[in-house]
Amino acid sequence: MRSSRNATALLTRRAAFKGCASAWLAGVGLRFELTHANDLRVGGLAPPASLVTLDGERLSTSELIGQVVILTFWATWCEPCREELPLLSRYADQHAHEGLRVLGVCLDESDNLAAVRRVADTLHFSVGLLANASVPGYGRIWRLPVSFTIDRSGHLVEDGWKLKKPVWTAERLEQVVTPLL
Repeated sequence: MRSSRNATALLTRRAAFKGCASAWLAGVGLRFELTHANDLRVGGLAPPASLVTLDGERLSTSELIGQVVILTFWATWCEPCREELPLLSRYADQHAHEGLRVLGVCLDESDNLAAVRRVADTLHFSVGLLANASVPGYGRIWRLPVSFTIDRSGHLVEDGWKLKKPVWTAERLEQVVTPLL
């Protein structure tokens, strides 16, 4: 009797282990699948992204369904970013009541946090460091600034990698984002 119970327990543990291993492998495969920026499709679902702000708030695009989201990548040392950020901040402030959320992902290292905070304190949108964000579906960020626009239903409206001039202008914001609000 005891040996059959041990055999059953062993089989149950083995089955559980196989199930966990299969689930883990499927998750790893899915994660690797999401890491290719080439897979971004305008009109398709936007890859999930999450950000821990400088204030410790955790935000994710999946929680922002129902709002228009601009996911923008920048750095304190990026000249075009310094020109774009005030414009984007004013636009975010003017349209927040219409359901616009901007998530600013800063590429600076944590040892430059004081400079990042100085810039972030002038902005009217959430800012966090790339080191504290999860944005695997957007690929390796190699060009700045680069932004992605997500509509209220979570679909990608604009892929910043595909733009020859990715910097936001007032005209481009009016053309791309305002109709979504």
